[in-house]
Order: sequence, then structure tokens, then C-alpha cells
Amino acid sequence: MPVPDVSVVVIVYNDAARLPRAVRSVLGQSLRNLEVIVVDDCSTDDTFTAARELTEADPRVRCLRLPFNSGGCGAPRNAGIDAARAPHVMFLDSDDELPYHACKSLLLTAEETAADFVTGEVTRLFEATGTTGLWYPELFEDTRLVEGIRTAPQYFLDALSTNKLYRADFLARHHLRFPEDLHYEDQLFTAQAFTLARAFAVVPWPVYTWRLGDGPAGPSITSSRHEMRHVTDRVTVARRIDDFLERTGNADLRPAKDAKFLRHDLRLYLGDLPFRDRRWSEEFAAAVTPCLDGIAASALDAIPREQRICQYLLQTGRIEEAAECARTLDRPRIAPRHVVRGPAGRTYWGRELPADERAAEALDITAWHLDRQPFTTGPLRHEVTRVEPDGHRLRIGLRTHDPCRILAGPVPVTAELHITAAAAPLAVPVHYTPADGEEHVHTAETDIDLRLVPVGITGFRGRSRPTIVLDRLGLTRTDPLLAPAELPVLRARIAGHTVSVACERHGEGSLELTWERAGLRGRAEAAAPRLAPVRRRADRLGRRLTGPRAKAMACHELHKLPIDDGLVVFEALEGRGYADSPRYIHEELQRRGLPLRAVWSYSGSRASYPPGVQLVRRGSWEYVRTVARARYWVDSHGFPMPFPKRPGTRYLQTWHGQAFKRMGFDIPELRLAGPERQRRHRESVARWDALIAPSDEFERTFVRANGYTGTLLRTGLPRNDPLVRWNDPQQRDRAAATRERLQIPDGHKVLLYAPTFRDGARDSGESIRVDLAELVRGTGEEWTTVVRPHYYEHFTVERELGHALRDGRGFTDLNDLLLASDALLTDYSSVMFDYANLGRPILLYADDYEDYRSSLRGTYYDLHDIAPGPVLSTTGALVRALRDVAAVQEEWADAYARFQARFNPYETGRASKAVVDLFFEGSEGR
Repeated sequence: MPVPDVSVVVIVYNDAARLPRAVRSVLGQSLRNLEVIVVDDCSTDDTFTAARELTEADPRVRCLRLPFNSGGCGAPRNAGIDAARAPHVMFLDSDDELPYHACKSLLLTAEETAADFVTGEVTRLFEATGTTGLWYPELFEDTRLVEGIRTAPQYFLDALSTNKLYRADFLARHHLRFPEDLHYEDQLFTAQAFTLARAFAVVPWPVYTWRLGDGPAGPSITSSRHEMRHVTDRVTVARRIDDFLERTGNADLRPAKDAKFLRHDLRLYLGDLPFRDRRWSEEFAAAVTPCLDGIAASALDAIPREQRICQYLLQTGRIEEAAECARTLDRPRIAPRHVVRGPAGRTYWGRELPADERAAEALDITAWHLDRQPFTTGPLRHEVTRVEPDGHRLRIGLRTHDPCRILAGPVPVTAELHITAAAAPLAVPVHYTPADGEEHVHTAETDIDLRLVPVGITGFRGRSRPTIVLDRLGLTRTDPLLAPAELPVLRARIAGHTVSVACERHGEGSLELTWERAGLRGRAEAAAPRLAPVRRRADRLGRRLTGPRAKAMACHELHKLPIDDGLVVFEALEGRGYADSPRYIHEELQRRGLPLRAVWSYSGSRASYPPGVQLVRRGSWEYVRTVARARYWVDSHGFPMPFPKRPGTRYLQTWHGQAFKRMGFDIPELRLAGPERQRRHRESVARWDALIAPSDEFERTFVRANGYTGTLLRTGLPRNDPLVRWNDPQQRDRAAATRERLQIPDGHKVLLYAPTFRDGARDSGESIRVDLAELVRGTGEEWTTVVRPHYYEHFTVERELGHALRDGRGFTDLNDLLLASDALLTDYSSVMFDYANLGRPILLYADDYEDYRSSLRGTYYDLHDIAPGPVLSTTGALVRALRDVAAVQEEWADAYARFQARFNPYETGRASKAVVDLFFEGSEGR
């Protein structure tokens, strides 16, 4: 046999059913010259037989059997290391898999970098739901070579041994072996490997598929956190790592290891505290407290304040309070039950002032600025105090802890309890009253008729977690409803269903309702595994009968019916709300009283649409009927391509801003795409009968890039009319109302931060590039920053920043925020062109500009050439600019004027009127 390039050690115990899948994932690798070493930890089922069959089927498979069961993973992995013949070694568990290119890609990287080992991303596959997630994705953003762990100590978090390819001589040279007397042996092994490696390489692609689910042998080690031995083993591993670092002269790495222990190991168990009994919690506290007493101060400072509080409460024996605190971990909108205000303006966790200096330091939450938190993000805590079943009804007692005084402010707040099953939620009003003798605590009683929860025509099977929805001046917030962990499971028969009520045993521990169909339908669902093939065929048939192709065919047939001359279909932001230029065209039509009937499409919430507006869900059958018969289409993005436009329909494309970043066929992704995709894009543009143009630059960039040759309405953008007329009383009132909804403190200026998304990184948070904590520290006493990310983007307000930071996504129409702001901060978003109509300062944060213009989408202009304000690359520079924004505005006045003249020549504040004149009432523009 030739020497293999890679030896993959597959360890197994009592897992005959899944072992072949794991081994096949290795044998099917794109790297063919490898070997598989199956190490059976003395299984008691047919595992060894399955392993022998694999060796007979492929000569690349060898099989070892340990003489007795070791009870862990260390001994079989060590046996595999000893048996490996290749110069590189990997490890695989029998319930997991390797992606197709894992071995080859890791091997090529090892050869290119000469690293002692290569580590890559892990895909976590949750078998119960089929969903996936990535293992610490922030560690695997780029390919890199790390010259020793001191240059990147965060990699101690990468404590798995299975997502790595090791040089065999590196393992041999340092006598690296797994401990065989305890669980979580990976952690000691990888900590030693990271510490001893001269260099290790990192690749950003998944190289291991970690399947999370209980197997034939019962819960996995990582799924058995409830067993106290697993706690003590983790603590033992942590101590052995400490000993190793001390012994090898690497004690300076202790803070990085401690940070990993707190952030990963301890954090897992703290999250379980609300669902453990008193005895377990006391044993847990006794096991971990000695470790906590020796943690480096820098490691403590690096974890969230609420985790530090939870740890302190455990260390001091306040078990119930620790469990209460644990529900707030990583959940900044869940409040503590009680806070106390002390001298010198300090605020502390708990009912009483701290008794000593250590307690005061540990429980101080002054940095959360609870007295200055806004409605949308200030922490609240909604708890169920009791649940009383009465046939088909539930009587629920509620208790809400409100340290930010959100419910008791001068502006009224309405509250509802929402239960969602198969359709729209059941909304039950909640009427709070102040709790007797307790400050900032409110109580309520609700009576819920479960028969009223919409479950659809065919019924519902699934789970629902009721929420509390609050509304203040049109802004809403939705919060979980926490249930007592000891709540007994309650069941009732409701309209052909069995409904169970219990505490959800994961996450924050919300109240959870579960619907199971009863009777014949329930028995049929119980037989679902046997009927799965039939069900899948039925599902495929259903999708064909109700999917886009069927609706497109129906749309063609509906074209045979007469056109509805008075029907206008409006759509903005792909149905996300009542906004953008379509909104202002609609309002102009209403003002004139033309004989036209407007129907708006929506794709999510309907809250932003005014009363009386007819709505239709985007993509529904009613939507198909409406767009097929309408005389006019008006939208800001693009009507779905599967639904053809009939010859008699006139389509007004308003678009949603001017072009700074490349568009249409100027985008490399489209320019280099196949003929079919390019054809679809040309056809989508060809449907436009008229396109609104705000400037000659728009024609030079966007119009040309999309190959549009139809009618141009050179009117300016209707959405900019309110900005041009910002000084009108109506717009001033609108700005004041927005500031009130956002709870902007008196005397504060408003900075609107509106970055655009990054291609290929949607919902990653990558576009929020300003250090918001530094910005708040530097400007929070004078400015309130409103963050309005692109709707493709992910964003949350951190607990410590809520006093000076607002989430602007509750405003569907961006104009609300533009009018209310005193300055704009953006990067490459077209909002800069709109904002210039206000004449207010524009600052540009472009720390990734060179990468954006060269390797991402690319731009039409050099930002520095056209900028109407300073182009900044550090948060410090931004803070300095905001401290004297008047001077910045004066310095950039000439550039601002040139920018405005170049990009907004048609903006007169009457674009809506001009568009209606040209498109609906007069001849088309030229």
C-alpha cells in the first residue's frame, strides 16, 4: 500500500448505524490518497462488525478494537495516532461527517504554509430541525497564517480537535496525546497544540460537519451538561491547562485561556441555571467557584457585565438570584427584577444596596444608564406568575419589572399578549396596574380563549411562544414572556387539537404552547415516518399547484379579462412598507381626487400603511389577480418577474436613489453571468414604460448600466419633496414627532448613521463599521445617534449604549429620520444624495473604501472627488468632527454646493406633482 497523504482517525462506540455514513464521507473525499482508521472503543453492539465490513469494502479502511471501553474519546484517538501512517492526521467522530473538499483543502493549505496544523470552520447541523450554524465564525473570516498563539490568543476558543489537520511529526515531536481519564479532552489537547505551534493556518470554509442530535447510544457528551461529572471534568481540564502553561513557561497566556473558559465553558452552564434544581446549582457553584477565584482580571473585564454579576451571585451563594440573572445573559432587553439607586448616582443589581466594596463593584450597573433608556430597547422583564386552566381558557397572571420606567412615562403605552399559531396572532389586551409596595413593578391578569387562536383550515402542529407587544406613538416592541421553570405541564383538548402549556427549557425559558392534532389526523401524523415518501410527493404536487409557475400561468389567463382602467398597484421596498417615491405619488393622486383606485402590496408588517389603504399580500393569489388586471404599476424596486406585464399596463419605475456604487451590467456578478440571467435582467428593465430621473448623472450611470431606452421623467424623486420643503410646518411637525417617538433628550442633536450593505455579507453586521461604543463615549452627552442599517443587515443595540443610541428600523419611511436629524453619517449609500436637499452636514465613514471600490461592487466616482463632507476612517476622527460640526460644515460648504448642483438639479419639492402630470394626466415626458 502506498503511503497515504492523510490519516483520518474515526472513533466509534455503539454506533453501528451511523459509522458507515461517517466513513463514506472520508472515502468520498476529493483527496483520494488517504486512509481511514476506525477505532472501536469496545462496543457492545454490532459496531465492530460494521467496521469490519467497511474494511472489506475498501482497502483504505483499517479497523482497531480496544480491549476494554475507555469511557471517553481520548484513548481511541491516541490509538489512532499511533496507528496512522500518513504525514498528516485528522479526527472524525462516528456521528459526524467531513465535507467533500475538507482533506484536500486543508492539505494544500498545510503544504503552502508549512504550518504545524491547519484549522477550519465547522458547520453545526441541528438534526431535529435541519438548521445549521457556524462555530465561532468571527475566527474564520479569512485565510491567514498565525505566527504563534500570542499574536491571536482568541483562537483558544477554537477548542475542537476535529476541525484541524495536524502534521504527524508535530504531534510526535511534542508528544501530544489526549488525556484518557476525563471528558472534554479536546480542550487540553488543542490548548497544548496552539501553545506549542510555531505557526498555524486558518481557512474560512467549513471542513467539518458537526451533527447535533441524540444517537443510538444516548445523548452525546456535549449534550449531557446536566451530569455533574461533566462540570467537574471541564474544571479539571481548565486546571490542567493552567498547569501546562505554568510548566512550559507560558503563564502569560493564562488571561486568554481564562477568557475562553468564561466565554465558552462557564457560559454554557450559566444559561442552564434557571432550569436546574437547588441541589444541582449548589454543587455547580461549589465546583466552579475555586476556578473563578483565580480568574485574571482582564478576562473578567472582557465578558458582559450581566455574566460577571451572575458569577458573583454564584460565588456568594445567592443561587436564586443567579438563576434570575442567567435569563438576561446575551439578552440586553430582559431586565433584572430589581435595581436599587444608591449614593452618587450609582445603580446596583438587587433589592438592597451592596454591603461592602466588593459587592458594590460586582453589582454596579450604572453603565446601563437605566434612567435614559428609550422605549424600543430599554430592558423590561415580563414574567408569568401563574397559569390556571379552565377548559378551553387560560387565566394568566403577569408581572412586569420596569426599571427604565417605560410603562410609567408621560406618553401612554398600550400592551397586548400575542399568541401565534398558523395565521395572524391572537391579540389579547393587557391592562397593567402598579404593584403594591414595589417600585417600577406592574401586574396584570389576562383571560385567553384558546379556541380563538387561528390555526388554519387544516389545523396546526407546532410550538408558539406568547409575547408581550407594546405600542407607544406608533413604535412597537415585542418581548418574551418568561415562565417559571417549575411550571407543571398543562394540557387541554381544543378544537381537534391537544394543546400543552409549559416552560420552554432552553434560551430564556419562555412560556410555550404546543399544538398536536388529535383524532384521525393526529394518528396519521404519528404514522408520518412510514408515510414520509407519500407526504413528500404530496408536498411537491402542492408546490407545483400553488408555486410561482402556476401563478404565472394564471396571470397569463387573467390577461384575457378586461383591464381595470382605474386600478393602480403600488409597491415600495419590495412590499416592506408605505414609503419611498411610490408613497408620495400616491398621496398626490389622493390630493387630486383622480378616479383611480390604489392597491398596495405588502410582504411583512402592515403597520406602516395608513388606515383605509387597500392591501394585498405580495405573491398571493389575490396579488396575481390584482397585478394582472391593473392599468398602472408603480414601484421602487421591481415587480416579480414570474408575473408578466400585459400590453395595456403602464409601469412607472421610480427606483430608490441615485447610483454611487455600480449597478446593472456594470456589476461584475451580472456582467459575467450566463446568458439566461442576463436575459432575465434585460426583460425586467424592458417592462418599464417610464423611469424617474433625478439628474444627468443618473442617466450616465444607472440608465446606461441597465440598458434602459424608454421614457425618462426628468422631475427629481418624489421622495425628496419633503426634504426640499423641510421648513414647511408639516415637515417640522413630522420631525418633532419622530424625535418624540425616539425619545431624543432635550437639547441633543441627532446623528443619523445609515450605511449600506456589503455584497456577500448580508445580515452579518459587517456594514456597521463605526465603533459605536467609542462614538457614544465621545459624543453621548451632546448627540444621540440613530442607527438605520440597510434592511438586509443585522443590528442590535448593546445594553450599555442604549442611552445614547437608537435603533431606527422602526421607521419604514427613511424621510422621518432624515427630517429629524441634524447630520448624516453614511458610507456609500445613495442616501447622501437625498440628504443634500436638507443642506445639513454629511460625514462619510469609509474605512474599507479601497476594498469596496476594488474587490467588492465598485463605484462610479472616487468618493474623495465628489464628497460633500469629510471622508473619515477612524471613530476618533468622527468624534472630533462631531464636536465642532459647524466648523466642518463651513469648511465643506463649497464642495457641498457642487455636490448638490451635480446630483440634485431637478429637485424642486414638486416632483410628485410633475410625475402625476406626466404619467397619469398628461403626455409622457421626453
